[in-house]
Amino acid sequence: MLLLRTSKGMGLVEVMIAIFLTSTAIFAAFSLQAPAWKAAAKADYTGRASEIMHRQLESTEAYLMNQCNTVASSETGVPAIPVAGANASSTYNVSVSGLGGIKGDATYTVTTAIAAQTVTYFRVTVTVTWPPLNPTGITQTIFVSRQQYFKNGC
Repeated sequence: MLLLRTSKGMGLVEVMIAIFLTSTAIFAAFSLQAPAWKAAAKADYTGRASEIMHRQLESTEAYLMNQCNTVASSETGVPAIPVAGANASSTYNVSVSGLGGIKGDATYTVTTAIAAQTVTYFRVTVTVTWPPLNPTGITQTIFVSRQQYFKNGC
């Protein structure tokens, strides 16, 4: 019997199909790059905001626990400690670099609200936003009780 064709290698049709499939895979990978950058940027902003919020919660808690503290602390953004049944809040801006005026530096707005439940029991709510990217931001609430002092205290 006669062989119709005895050739080795690939024909033009196979090469064109291989090129098409390879280029489709490359373009599909490139199309995922922009959403990945956006997700990474969102995670970066949220992570930095979470760190700022945690630091603010800790400093406010430490400030409230000390019986001697009664006035606002401008260094930490803690508002004046309210009397029982009242509220107090403060807002300040934090830049990521820690320096002001750097072009492209992300700025976060930190709002701390203290609600005095009793004379020694407070609800502290900290909200961190980074407008215009996320005007709602992230929020955390903790409850703090003051430490009772010994003898004369302050």
